[in-house]
Parts: sequence; structure tokens; C-alpha cells
Amino acid sequence: MLSRLGALLQEAVGAREPSIDLLEAFVEHWKGITNYYIESTDENTPAKKTDIPWRLKQMLDILVYEEKQQAAAGETGPCLEYLLQHKILETLCTLGKAEYPPGMRQQVLQFFSKVLAQVQHPLLHYLNVHRPVQKLLRLGGTVPGSLTEKEEVQFTTVLCSKIQQDPALLTYILEGKKTIGRKKASREATAPLREAASVRDKDRPHSKAPDSGTCGAWASSTQLPAETEEPDGTIGESSLITTLIGLCKSKKGRVALKARENLLLLVSVASQAAATYLVQSSPCCPAVVEHLCQLYQSLPSSLDPADIAALEGISWRLPSAPSDEASFPGKEALAAFLGWFDYCDHLITEAHTVVSDALAKAVAEKLFVEILQPQLLHVSEQSVLTSTALLTVMLRQLCSPALLREAVAFLLGMDQQPAAPEDSPRTLCAHLIRHCDHLSDEISIATLRLFEELLQKPHEQIVRSLILCHLEGRPYVARGSPEPESYEDTLDLEEDPYFTDSFLDSGFQPSAKPPPAPTTNPDGKTAVTEIVNSFLCLVPEEAKTSAFLEETGYDTYVHDAYGLFQECSSRVTPWGWPLAPPPLDPHEPERPFFEGPFLQMLFDRMSRILEQPYSLNLQVTSVLSRLALFPHPLIHEYLLDPYTNLAPGCRSLFSVLVRVIGDLMQRIQRVPQFPGKLLLVRRQLMGQVPGEQLDHQTFLQGVVVLEEFCKELAAIAFVKFPPHGPHLHLSKPPEGHV
Repeated sequence: MLSRLGALLQEAVGAREPSIDLLEAFVEHWKGITNYYIESTDENTPAKKTDIPWRLKQMLDILVYEEKQQAAAGETGPCLEYLLQHKILETLCTLGKAEYPPGMRQQVLQFFSKVLAQVQHPLLHYLNVHRPVQKLLRLGGTVPGSLTEKEEVQFTTVLCSKIQQDPALLTYILEGKKTIGRKKASREATAPLREAASVRDKDRPHSKAPDSGTCGAWASSTQLPAETEEPDGTIGESSLITTLIGLCKSKKGRVALKARENLLLLVSVASQAAATYLVQSSPCCPAVVEHLCQLYQSLPSSLDPADIAALEGISWRLPSAPSDEASFPGKEALAAFLGWFDYCDHLITEAHTVVSDALAKAVAEKLFVEILQPQLLHVSEQSVLTSTALLTVMLRQLCSPALLREAVAFLLGMDQQPAAPEDSPRTLCAHLIRHCDHLSDEISIATLRLFEELLQKPHEQIVRSLILCHLEGRPYVARGSPEPESYEDTLDLEEDPYFTDSFLDSGFQPSAKPPPAPTTNPDGKTAVTEIVNSFLCLVPEEAKTSAFLEETGYDTYVHDAYGLFQECSSRVTPWGWPLAPPPLDPHEPERPFFEGPFLQMLFDRMSRILEQPYSLNLQVTSVLSRLALFPHPLIHEYLLDPYTNLAPGCRSLFSVLVRVIGDLMQRIQRVPQFPGKLLLVRRQLMGQVPGEQLDHQTFLQGVVVLEEFCKELAAIAFVKFPPHGPHLHLSKPPEGHV
């Protein structure tokens, strides 16, 4: 097309210079556009039905062709000089704002996009390009459902592409002024343009270019809105950001996706200066977070926490549920919120550190503190349930380190000091731990899920604040006494303050012949076989049913625990945890030990496993399993080593389980036909037989959970401590029982 255009122009003018022919053609097409406004009387004819689109295309083709004919790279041709000198883009911007003829804004946006994309000469530093670009940006992105959304997003895409090629442009575009390094060059570039145009006008009196007076005449005759001339300085707002965020909210999926990609590109290529401007002088962070909060507040209050937990696969690139099969009221609003939250998370991940930190703090302040926290502490159970479930699913999606840091500070606080038993729950964390032991089983389960999700995030403060700060120094170990020499010394139930005579009278008695002392490794640690067998043999044979069914053996737990432990170990590797607990000073006086409010709550819940609903027991044991997987020597010693010599009055996970077994042995005697009923309940839980209501059903379900939990703890202990030493050279676990 361009070559044909050049050939036709050369034929028409004979021996005259092609550059002069191009300029005449360019001016002629521009005059044709201006004449339309002087001569036309029909204000209802759409722009696409006039010759304006064709003339704009010819002007673009001429500019591109002229540039290709330039001998020296970087030089401006006469047509481009004319475009700049006569403020053609400024005039087109005014026509687009007036929307006369109807659809003119669409034509102007397309012309701007194509000129900036196809003309290789850097244009955005020129005031007569930069200023109309800013004005055109302010026309779009503000009206949802605009008819020009497609053209607006194409226009912003071109601008973002130019910024990607030259990141220094970002500060320039955002601030709306020339950078210091470009001011002098721009003045030097525009001066010869004015001189050249003046000479050509004098030498060519037959030129049909409209002068400034003509432009003023036809512009005023069509009563176009007056444009305020802006000084060469900062503008009132960052219109590129405003436009992009407005387009991100579009109902048209492709438009919204492209706008989000463009905004992500901007924050990722930002320099230090541009990032600082984005934070301090642009609406970027407030606008992004404001939309997030609006989407959250638009969620229906009747959302079912189970529906919230089950909704997965929501991505900012595809902010909708993957399938409509499991539709529920409020699903579309929930998907929109989670999609935008995922987008915020990606923005924080990809952005410059300055923008990342500011955006993360804004999300924490506006969404977490101002909106979520009052709901989490509300007296309404529905409010607590819904907000807890939403926070859990947000944690599941969260990946950015900066936002995770803010979420951890919000949930756990910044205080790392161990809590005392008598401390009142003043912090959000303390309230959430109390929710885990709430009168409402639903609230307890939902909050336990929140903590389980939190324990899977790669942030050391989570484990330290909830668990390790209370175990440091090993105050749970008896001081000033030699290590036990035999197994019965370690588990002397008669001296354990948690056990009573009735427990021993129930039939749960130690063997008449004490077992041998536990085998130890060269480093003094209890052999893994002894630990595994301690958990596997904890539940008495008359309370076991898994042997009667297939695929419920210990092997399955070993396989699952292996994968989970590998995942957990890789997550905590950067934290530099020690491989062994610090040695005890036998002369150091004992100090009171408090396991901390979190473990206290879990142990209390575990001690009531035979009285609690099945679903609640599953969640309690799931959280304890997550804790036991952490490869920290203190966590392993306290939660998984039954042979730890506990200080007086201390309890561990194993001692809690032993006490539950004592309670179990007493209750068995009060349940007629216990073995048959227990087996039936297990088959009901596995879906092998219809679920019918039985006497003592909660108790029987608790026995099943207890048996499985002990096997799970045995498997975790096995995969954590292979023969080569703790969490070193982990090999694939062998098949079969230990």
C-alpha cells in the first residue's frame, strides 16, 4: 500500500521531490478533515460513515512511508514536523472529546495508537505529542461500559510497550512533564521545526495547509469545548494509572485482562524514581486497594463457609470459577473478589520494592485491619464464620513475601515474647485461638482451618510465635536428675500427675515384665523404631478395627507423611534450624513451663477427642500433624518423643494421648457389643455401609480417629528420623510395617 502510494504521488508531480509531494498529500488530507467541520451540517452521521477514517489512515501511511525514506535514522521528515508544529494531535484530541461526529473518539484513539506504534521516531518527549496523549487518557477509563473500551486498552497497551522499551518514560508519562535530560533536546528539536515551517510557507504560497486563524474559525464554528492550556509542568493526576485501573474493572474479559497486564508491566519496569512517584503522587495503591475492598464489601452476608472453602482455581487471568457445576448464591461475587485479590498478590510480587511494600501495607490496613478484624471479633457467629473462611482462602492464594509479612503481622502481632497462662486475650491472635475452642463447633473448625493454612506458609515467625518461643530452653525437660535408665522410669504412670488410680484400675496396666530400655543412636537420641512402636501400640487391641479392613494400614500413612515432610523441609530450609536440641545444664534451676496458648488449646481439644464431633476431631488432629512435621529438634522432642523426661506438672502430646487411652478403657466397659459397633462405625465413616444413628456414636467415632491419629504420628516420626540421623539424607521409606 505504501509503495503504491509513493508511486502514485511521484507520477502526479513528475520530477518534484517526493518529500514535498508527501507533505502536500499529508496537508491535503488534514485539510479534508478540517473542511468537514466547516461544511457539514449533519450532526448525526457517524464518523465511520464519513471520509475522516480514510483520511486519517492516509495520513498515517504517509508518516510511516516518509520515515522509511529518511536517509539518516532519527531525523524527522517534513510531514512529522508538520504534525508536531501544527498541533494536529491536540486538535484531534479536542475533536475526540467533543464526540463530533458521533464515534470520533474511537477514530482518534485508533489514530493515536497507530502513530505511536508504527512511527519509530521517539515522540512522547515532544510537548505537542505528550500533552494530547495525557488529555486523551483522561477521556477514558472513567465510565464503566464505555463504547471505546477496546480502543482505550489498545492505546494504553501501546504506551506501556513504549515504556517497556524505555523505562525512563514512566516517570515522564506519570509526571506529565519533560525530564531534565530531555528539556534541552526538545527545545532544540522544536526550534528548527518552526523555522522550517515558516520558510516553507513563505516559499510555497499555494500551500493548502490551514493556518492558525482558519483552525480557530472552524473550531469555534462547531462550538467545541475549550481545552485549558496546561503549563509545561506537573499535571493534576496520573491519568495513565487511573485509566488502566478503570479498564481493569471492565465487564469485557479481554479488555480487563489486557489492562491488568499493562498495569502489571508498569509496576514491574518502574525505576526507583518512578516507583517512588507511583507511591507518593499517583492513585495506584489507593485505587487498587479501594477496588479490592469494594469487591469484598459487595459479597453477600449469606455466603456458606463450606462453599467458600471449596472454591478453588480462581486466578486474576481467569477471574471466574472453573466450572458451573457447583454453583451457589454469591459465587460470581466471590470469584470476582478472589480474582482481584490474586491480582493484587501478583502486583506485589512483580512490582518494584517500593511499590510492593506500599501496596502490601495498604491491603493490610484497609482490608485486614479496617474491614476483616471487626468481623473476626464480632459477636455474630455468621460474621465470624464468613470472615474466617474468607481469610483462610486468601491465605491459601497468597504468595507474595511482602503481603505474607503483613498478613502474619496482622494475625500474630509483632510481639515474640512467650505468653503466660494468666494473660488475657488482648491480641487478635489470642482471640482466634479462643475461637478454636468456641462453643460453636463450626467456628472452632473454621478457625482451626485458618491456623492450618497459616502453618503451611513460608514464614518463620508463624512457627516461632505459636510454638518455638515457648519451647526454647527446653523448660519441659526435668532438670538436675540423670537420664532415665529404663523404659519404666520414663513412663511411670504412678508418678504422672495427670493419671489417677481409677485410670490404672480400668485395666490399662503396664506389662508385668517391663520392656527393655529404648534403643538409642550414637548421638543419644531415642531410636526411631522405639518411637514408632510406642505410638502404634498405644491404642489397645480391643479398640483397634483397621486390621479388619483393607487400605487402612500404617503403610499408607508412611507414604503420605514422606511427601508432606519433604515439602515442609524444603520450605523451612532457609531458616537455618539446628539439627539437635541444645544440651541441658543439670545445675540450671527449673522454671515454670507453659506450652503456650496455641498448644494448650490443641492439647485441651485432644483430651476431649472421645466427646467431640467427628469433623472437629479430624481438624484438631490435622493441625497437630502439621506441627509434628516441622523438622525442628525441639518440636520433635516435645511432640513426638515419648521418652522425653518431662518436668513435674508438664504434659506433652504423648502424655495427653496416654490419658485419653485411660479414659477410653473406662468407657469401653459401658458400651455393650463394643467391638461390633466400633467396626460398624468405621465402615460407615468409610462409606461402605449406610450411616445409621447408633448409641455412643460420637464416642465410637472418636476411637476411630484416635487409632488413625496414632498411626499417622508413628509414620511422621519414621520419615523424620531415618537411620542416618534427623532430617539428613532422607531416603524413600520402605514398604511394610516397622
